[in-house]
Amino acid sequence: MPLALSRKNFWERTPHPLKHVLGQLAALIPMDYLLGPRFRNCLTFARAAERWSLEQAREYQLLRLREMCELAYSSTNYYRRTFREIGFEPDDLKSLDAFSVLPTIDKETVREHLQFMRVQSAHSAIVDYVSTGGSSGEPLRFFIGSDRSATEYGYLVASWERGGYRLGLPMAVLRGQIVRPGRDGFRHQYDPLLRRHFYSNFHMSAHDMRRYVEHIATLGPCFLLAYPSSATTLARFLVAERIPPPANVRGILAGSENVYPEDRALVESAFGTRIFSWYGHSEKLVLAAECEASTDYHVWPTYGYFELLDRDGHAITAPGERGEIVASGFINKVTPFLRYRTGDYATFAGHVCSACGRQQPLLSSIDGRWPQGNLTATDGSPISMTAFNVHDDTFEATRGYQFLQTEPGKAVLRVVPAHSFTDQHRERIAARVNARLQGQVLVTLALCNELQLTPEGKQLRVIRPPSSPALSATEASRPI
Repeated sequence: MPLALSRKNFWERTPHPLKHVLGQLAALIPMDYLLGPRFRNCLTFARAAERWSLEQAREYQLLRLREMCELAYSSTNYYRRTFREIGFEPDDLKSLDAFSVLPTIDKETVREHLQFMRVQSAHSAIVDYVSTGGSSGEPLRFFIGSDRSATEYGYLVASWERGGYRLGLPMAVLRGQIVRPGRDGFRHQYDPLLRRHFYSNFHMSAHDMRRYVEHIATLGPCFLLAYPSSATTLARFLVAERIPPPANVRGILAGSENVYPEDRALVESAFGTRIFSWYGHSEKLVLAAECEASTDYHVWPTYGYFELLDRDGHAITAPGERGEIVASGFINKVTPFLRYRTGDYATFAGHVCSACGRQQPLLSSIDGRWPQGNLTATDGSPISMTAFNVHDDTFEATRGYQFLQTEPGKAVLRVVPAHSFTDQHRERIAARVNARLQGQVLVTLALCNELQLTPEGKQLRVIRPPSSPALSATEASRPI
């Protein structure tokens, strides 16, 4: 399916030589204007709304939820039928408590009813067909408006500003981009629009990391934007090699993975600056970020409606209790997600941050994303599986995938095919896996009926003996 017309889609597909030329012109224009009016409006709104009282936020949420319910009821067969079955109409939504009468949905609901949950035509020029990273084992595909990135980025920038980031400052990025080597073998690419310097976290040998650190030191005041696992790998290298950190790194923005206390301590000690973490997901329903004085996650109440439910579906209100994150988004008006069970779990910490004064739901920890693990390259360097997350149709027509690695530089990609899986899907997986791993790991493909789980029932992205059984002779394996 062709991508929608948007600034983001256009820029991401612009060849790097042309980006370089356009970047010289872009340097003369303030970055907020380059990112467009939707971004500017969102950033301005977020800066003001983060200091709202609880009452202001709840009034706003009730208004937006009513709008989303009206849209879902009037434009989708799925929600119209669901609302009628329980005797609910959007005008009935007089309070946030009344919203809880709606049933929750989950990934299986969306997979089964997607065509009946869609508001706009799938072929609209302003609609994208996207995929989650598959952290629950099987990527979820759905429709979303092409304007969502500008809105999300406005909230992200407002979140990062708590840690000292200012729009336009350079960023050194280790977050899964494919970075081709230059003539001298150095893996670095520059995005002049976002002022981002990309390095390859698929290539994290001591030699590679030394060059990354040396180059980062030349950027002037900047921030490191990274997966927590990538920042930890770089920090371990600095400590082991007794290399002083680049003094120009003002902070570390780390998201898309859990930040473990021991890793936070290591990274902050090695770099001499703080990690600022955030939580979000592809569905664009919840966004939460740490503040300047606390490591609790502050949930943005104007980004979406957040609930934390216990096993019986009751709202959690006592600090210290854990529950599942259930969310209703305000951004996606193409496929409304109302009371969506994310599969992520968090510990509630209150409604007001005593450190910064913001009146927002607080979470002391967020877990439930399945353990990722790392692949090990031939040279022994780790390749984060978060970096391998894809948000396109690579794993379409599959019900999940998992790597089995028995030695550095070699792995088996185990794929559970759906009924619609064909040789074309196999070839697509082969081409894209090769493109991302770039020869760091030799992979063979094996079709199987199910993937291995941990004793706790979680699904590892990378498994290793002795915990993993040998592949059976019935599993079709071939090099890819």
